[in-house]
Amino acid sequence: MDILLVDDEELSRIAIKDFITEQLGHNVFDYTNGVEAFKAWEERHFSVVISDIKMPLMDGHQLLESIKKDEAGKKTDVILMTGFADIDSTVRALRNGAYDYLQKPVEIEELAALLDRIEEHQTLLVENQQLKNEFNKSLEKATDDMQKKLNYFQAAYSNISGIGNVGIFSEIMQSIMSVAEKLHHDRSIPVLIEGATGTGKEIVARKVHFGNDNSTRPFVTINCAAISPTLFESELFGYEEGAFTGAKRHGNIGKMEMAQGGTLFLDEIGEMPLDLQPKLLRAIQQQEIYRVGSSKRVKLDVRFIFATNRNLNEQVQEGKFRADLYYRLSVAKIYIPPLKERKSEIFQLAQMFLLQNAETKQKNFRMISADARKLLEDYDWPGNVRELQNSIERVILLYDEIELNSKHLQFLRNDLYSNIDTQNELKPGRIAIPEEPFDLALLEKEIVQKTLDRFNGNKTKTAEFLNLTRSALRSRL
Repeated sequence: MDILLVDDEELSRIAIKDFITEQLGHNVFDYTNGVEAFKAWEERHFSVVISDIKMPLMDGHQLLESIKKDEAGKKTDVILMTGFADIDSTVRALRNGAYDYLQKPVEIEELAALLDRIEEHQTLLVENQQLKNEFNKSLEKATDDMQKKLNYFQAAYSNISGIGNVGIFSEIMQSIMSVAEKLHHDRSIPVLIEGATGTGKEIVARKVHFGNDNSTRPFVTINCAAISPTLFESELFGYEEGAFTGAKRHGNIGKMEMAQGGTLFLDEIGEMPLDLQPKLLRAIQQQEIYRVGSSKRVKLDVRFIFATNRNLNEQVQEGKFRADLYYRLSVAKIYIPPLKERKSEIFQLAQMFLLQNAETKQKNFRMISADARKLLEDYDWPGNVRELQNSIERVILLYDEIELNSKHLQFLRNDLYSNIDTQNELKPGRIAIPEEPFDLALLEKEIVQKTLDRFNGNKTKTAEFLNLTRSALRSRL
């Protein structure tokens, strides 16, 4: 080490210098007063300073204070020496940042031990600085990588009115959105969107309607699975005064008229009653309807978009869906594959949901670990994108860390769906209980919620599927 030694007593200074250089092997630069010593320190920023306290011009306390005022002085270890034992002086020195305090005449064993500790301390300071520099470089690289990812996500975003930013992360989805944009420009063509529950059929429907120009035309939705068959006709076509018991005094317009000038989106069209399908076909072809209980024709200016999670072609073969309506609907058909067939999207979608939910819920999550990514990509996602989104939201609700890792996704490992047969029934005696303790109420809640999602909020079908009464389902909700 290079050591700065300051002492106005010549014999003491020479003795200490000789011992340090000859016995300990360090380099010593000695001065007789604090002013010259401080100038030398400013030029070289010595890592170790040994100084007497009682000196002319600038004493040891003043020299210590001057060194510690400088930013570089924070890494300098200062030892003060005095021939007068003074507790107040010792406290002052230590409070001002002195490394240690020696009393004259200096014991060479004590000085040697002290310099050994300082050498270790200076080595640690250098290593810590190197680690800090390496960490900063790694952080800059990680930040740069994260920024690139964010830029990628931003470039992959598509803004859809009513939904906001959605991620388009694969060639398949880019192709689907490109077709949707082309169909946007011709309102006369009905569009059929096929895909499993949770794949994003409504997002594609909104893309067809709004396009890239954020159309201000009305977008009216109706879920065919959520309407009682007895009310379906009046809900869709509207009705006149006195059309049926309980009808409003002045009648009511239906969803088709609400969509005038815009789009009517009929989700789960496979659930539409068979006897109403000819009327829907006529409305599409003729662009006109009759309200229930009326002989007055109502002209339409409506684009029709349909969605289904069923195979309508099979339903036609089984006589559950009219062939002529199916052929009319499928003029422009879009099929959205399940998420398990689009595995390249899973990580990007999960990262997008992570950042969105972390911002909304003011959590710290920013990235997904490699083990969590593998777990996400290995899972089959029977609930598709909706299940993935719900799973990420669940993690963010329960935890608050920087990185999402596999421990946060243990509920996926339990693989509840591995115990479900082809009829989607839980078989007694086949339910696998996880090794770790779990919250039964939370599991029940998740089963109810997933079933509700499967039937798009239809409580009647959810209750039937779970073998519950509607009141029992309501109590759980």
